[in-house]
Amino acid sequence: MAVTTPANMKHWDSQELQQLRKRAKAWFLKKGRALPWRESNDPYRIWISEIMLQQTQVVTVIPYFHRFLQAFPTVIALANAPEEQVLLHWSGLGYYRRAKQLHAAAKVIRDQHNGSFPTDFESVLALPGIGRYTAGAICSFAYDARTPIVEANTQRLFARLLRLKGQLAEKPIQDQLWFFASSILPERSGSGAVNQAVMELGSQICTPKEPSCQECPLRELCPTFANGEQATIPSPKPPKVYEEKVEAALVVQNEATELLLRRCQPGERWAGLWDFPRFDVTTVKSASQLEQSISEQFESRFGASVCLQEELLQLKHGVTRYRITLRCFRATLDVSTTQVSEASNKGVGHDTQWCSASNLKEIPLSSTGKQISEHLRKLLDANGP
Repeated sequence: MAVTTPANMKHWDSQELQQLRKRAKAWFLKKGRALPWRESNDPYRIWISEIMLQQTQVVTVIPYFHRFLQAFPTVIALANAPEEQVLLHWSGLGYYRRAKQLHAAAKVIRDQHNGSFPTDFESVLALPGIGRYTAGAICSFAYDARTPIVEANTQRLFARLLRLKGQLAEKPIQDQLWFFASSILPERSGSGAVNQAVMELGSQICTPKEPSCQECPLRELCPTFANGEQATIPSPKPPKVYEEKVEAALVVQNEATELLLRRCQPGERWAGLWDFPRFDVTTVKSASQLEQSISEQFESRFGASVCLQEELLQLKHGVTRYRITLRCFRATLDVSTTQVSEASNKGVGHDTQWCSASNLKEIPLSSTGKQISEHLRKLLDANGP
């Protein structure tokens, strides 16, 4: 592969690469964290952990990892499980597309690979939801394959070891990072150990801000450290521009004090998960307009009138390019329309259900739906039914 070489980039000779491997592995043996997915080279466990760790911190993943494997101990168990059960055990981790692709990939392994996780890079890469990095990590850690790894932590470490200036997402820089990631791997065995070590160094030592250079086993080899450029390499990302939105979620009760839930539809946010009825009220200016807007949107969707009650809580969260303020209200169905109509153009039955507050924990809820559910549980614990 022809790779463009930026000016002032460090060139590594074979002896320096050997030193890098030796020092990184020695440090990892002493300082590497004992994480549950590092306890074996089972590709299934490694795969689950890698998908969970995408955009999610290790401390958050660990309990989910244990619960998920308890529920789905094998790839066959995962493939045969209903999607709703998979989403339920993923609930709270966010980025639910990961769980759906995990489930889809398990079915491919069951149906096309006789239930055995594939062992070659191209077959792993072909699975739903698996990209170049994830395929490389699985093959490296499970099979000690000589597959390079470039992800958030290693690309920062590599950029500093190469003294690469510019945005990491730029193709010439990505090309250099992948080339370097391949060059540091030994020709024979030991690629898995090297990849584990550099990932850990990037995560624990070579951090975005104030890296712990004095604790780094590679500092004597690092041109960025030598030139005091840790704050500028890699180049800071340009700030994201967000659009502010306001939405309203309704905790609607019927005469049996059950709560109304709606399954998010394909193409919507959190598709396949359940949520409290939720509406966009960004353009609403006054309290009277707010109630009118919510009532009209609810009737249009569910074919019933609703009476808005007190506001229970507000949540702030981000989705793609939006910063959302979610206002959560208690509401009751109008006495003259006690049933949610089946004439709703959004559908009912399997897409709408009444659920008791005590059973909410059994439903795969959206991230904010889960937060609302937990708030309701605390209210029940404090005040009783």
